[in-house]
Amino acid sequence: MTDYQRIIDKYYPAGSPLRDIYIRHCRAVADKALSIASNIKLPLSVERIEAAAMLHDIGIFATNAPGIECYGTEPYIRHGIIGAELLRNENVEEEIAATAELHTGSGITRTEIIAQNLPLPHRDFCPGTQLQRLICYADKFFSKSGDMQEKPLQKVRATIAAFGSDSLNRFEAMHREFTVQL
Repeated sequence: MTDYQRIIDKYYPAGSPLRDIYIRHCRAVADKALSIASNIKLPLSVERIEAAAMLHDIGIFATNAPGIECYGTEPYIRHGIIGAELLRNENVEEEIAATAELHTGSGITRTEIIAQNLPLPHRDFCPGTQLQRLICYADKFFSKSGDMQEKPLQKVRATIAAFGSDSLNRFEAMHREFTVQL
């Protein structure tokens, strides 16, 4: 089992404003992901969901995002690949490390990276496993700034739609996957 708390403690010192933001955001994502998994009876363990959710943003400290107390040098969009590398160096299992790498937006394709000249390697960064998609989906409902309350679905859709129809289509596929159909 992944000792996510040890890793968080190593990179996010107790008493720092960034740690408070990090823990609050990741806990909200974890709680939403766990609720979804329970409601639709996903075949994923509570421990794996919680570890992936609590570590998905582990790389933000290395980015330049002062609005959320991040004073690193990397562009924020790189936090996923930074986090995945860090988790691999911590010997975290690959699916959880890859969750950090692949959760940005509703996933980002090689085509989008090239078209938008994003500072990422030219390959697809889209969640592939059910666990990766679940954390990606739950993450879209919570910001690390402002009141940090859960966003309504329509606001999430509008935010995702701003990145294009392909991005919105990927989100809608996750929404269908993780919503109870009545």
